[in-house]
Amino acid sequence: MRTARIIGNGASHYHCMSRIVHGEMRLNDMEKERFRKTMRAVAEFAGVEILTYALMDNHIHLLLMVPEKCAIAEEEVLRRIKALYGKVRAANVAFELKQLREDEREAEAEALLSSYTYRMHDLSQFMKMLMQRITMSYNKRHGLRGHLWEQRFKSILVEGKPDAITTMATYIDLNAVRAGIVEDPKDYRFCGYGEAVAGSRAARKGMQSICRVLGQFGNWSTNAKVYRKLLYVRAGAKGKAIDREKIKKVLEEGGRLSKAELLHCRVRYLSDGVVLGSKAFVEDIFQKHRQEFGLKRKTGARKPRYGDWGGLCTMRNLRMKPVSLSLQS
Repeated sequence: MRTARIIGNGASHYHCMSRIVHGEMRLNDMEKERFRKTMRAVAEFAGVEILTYALMDNHIHLLLMVPEKCAIAEEEVLRRIKALYGKVRAANVAFELKQLREDEREAEAEALLSSYTYRMHDLSQFMKMLMQRITMSYNKRHGLRGHLWEQRFKSILVEGKPDAITTMATYIDLNAVRAGIVEDPKDYRFCGYGEAVAGSRAARKGMQSICRVLGQFGNWSTNAKVYRKLLYVRAGAKGKAIDREKIKKVLEEGGRLSKAELLHCRVRYLSDGVVLGSKAFVEDIFQKHRQEFGLKRKTGARKPRYGDWGGLCTMRNLRMKPVSLSLQS
């Protein structure tokens, strides 16, 4: 039975994940480039901000900020239509709106605008558009039919505070490091940090948004150092390599790992925990969605195991390997 997706109130952050059907390695470098281009265009249309991301051979991670639903000026709607559908579609919509208004058919003009705006500032609509476009493009090129992605996408609501945002962002950007593809995330061009270091304005904007959560409002050069420091700490004190045998032993004995060690593991709390944030944040979300949980459950916040999580909590008390050394993350 599907559980209801937890949606935040107002502008909210989400970690979204999806995996290729049967875990097949279908996203080569060319497919990842297409994915990135499509992702940016759909985000522009939907008004969704991509803070960072990681595109792997058989799965994806996106850290998103979805604004609160609000009225959108017609000029802005047309700009977004152009960004996703092209200037011809945007011109046609503008012409049709003009004709409808000249004929005093205002209700039809508003309905035409609504056929686009209902998909804006909406997490599910953004992911639906993105995944459908990628599937159709992929199947067309490879002569295939059917689903490309397993089930529906996963999402975890992330508190928009420094600890939760930076933990999730660095976990995502370290995907290729955990998988043994690169030693430094700057060398992986299919993650937000790698794309930003390579010079992408869109990726740098996402990195700067992460830094603003930390109270850093400098230029890219300043923010790059701030974020680099976060990744550096996650990579191990003083640049030392993470000791996988040590991690394995700690996990077997039920001990505690440092934050750097945790983020070099597969951490299901960050993909299946439903909500990530402070105890107060998780409890607040739990109370607002109380009807979706069993009557016996009295509280929402659950403290993650196996490490130094500071004040972070999730909404699920995962039992089956919540932290492991699997390269699939």
